[in-house]
Amino acid sequence: MLKIFTRFDSKNHRPVMGAMEIFKFIGPGLLVTVGFIDPGNWASNLAAGADYGYKLLWMVSLSTIMLIVLQHNVAHLGIATGLCLSEATTKYLKPGVSRFILGTGMLASVSTSLAEIMGGAIALQMLFGIPIKIGAVLVLAFVLVMLFTNSYRAIEKWIIAFVSIIGLSFIYELSLVNIDWPEAIKSSVTPSFPEGSMLVIMSVLGAVVMPHNLFLHSEVIQSRQWNLQDDRVIRRQLDYEFFDTLFSMLVGWAINSSMILLAATTFHKTQTPVSELSQAQNMLIPLLGSSAADIFAVALLLAGISSTITSGMAAGSIFAGIFNEPYDVKDNHSKLGILLSLVAAVLVIFAIDNPFKALLISQMVLSIQLPFTIFTQVRLTSSEKVMGKYKNSPFTKWTLYGLGAVVTLLNLMLFVSFLG
Repeated sequence: MLKIFTRFDSKNHRPVMGAMEIFKFIGPGLLVTVGFIDPGNWASNLAAGADYGYKLLWMVSLSTIMLIVLQHNVAHLGIATGLCLSEATTKYLKPGVSRFILGTGMLASVSTSLAEIMGGAIALQMLFGIPIKIGAVLVLAFVLVMLFTNSYRAIEKWIIAFVSIIGLSFIYELSLVNIDWPEAIKSSVTPSFPEGSMLVIMSVLGAVVMPHNLFLHSEVIQSRQWNLQDDRVIRRQLDYEFFDTLFSMLVGWAINSSMILLAATTFHKTQTPVSELSQAQNMLIPLLGSSAADIFAVALLLAGISSTITSGMAAGSIFAGIFNEPYDVKDNHSKLGILLSLVAAVLVIFAIDNPFKALLISQMVLSIQLPFTIFTQVRLTSSEKVMGKYKNSPFTKWTLYGLGAVVTLLNLMLFVSFLG
């Protein structure tokens, strides 16, 4: 279990939390956020903005709300039980069921890692002309060094820095274009279904709610764990966690919305369709200049690297949980989980000549696995045996099942559309 302590009251044997302590909880949510702004999201958001202008901004808002609810719920599992989703699955479900769910979770982690590494490799090709396969190996090597030589806290700081740079990059990009803010704000809260847009709508949602983020959040939230026997401490942690999740997901919402805004004010305005990330960078040069295109590529590289790091951590957590162990990068099971996910992803990239095809395969695998993770999470967090008095209320339980059903349906529709 990952632990970070703050000021401690030795007399009362509990941590002391001042007004500023809430800011010390910022971090776990941002690690999850990088999966929300990964290369798969870039492709979906750029397509949404290029094809439909501001009209699909509402889907980013809706999917963010759904993500906040699901991530907040799975973080409660980690806080109330001291177990990540993978450990709880192993402990409380039948062995055959848990192995199936976690086995498919590992396959989903490979699929996620494939998309993240591919995004970083595409960015290296944009910046330096490095072939995709060589770029994939370089991203893999850098990420493994980061994971195996840095503590959790160090990685958290790196991720926060990467997310900050990505956010600043899009602020710069948006400063170069003229945005119709009244129309953008209206579109962010008004559902719209332009003709032929369902595939893009489903892609935006499918790129937001991903299985590995649910496993990851339940693990990394324990970096702020203190005393599971003190009810006051647990309740304070639950409150602070919500602030971290809400703040972090809103950062992700802002960055994803910025991608659509950028595409809407450049590509849609000139009626230029976008089907590939590298194509988007090339088309930005005549519209906004070479510096804007380079910043776009740098931001994509950071998004690819940071999301690959968190994908590897999620895989380590899932694999260690199969053996009823918490994530610990010094432990062999966690290391093996990381290697299985990242190395397998690179091998798949080497076997596929078409990068776009690789991204399609990754989205299909995620669509298939997502229902197993969501409904396992809701079952566990609604169980008094698992959560005790912190179990979901009936309203929360059925709300979560409803969200799970909607997310699952849309992801399955996305999967079917790929087959068609």
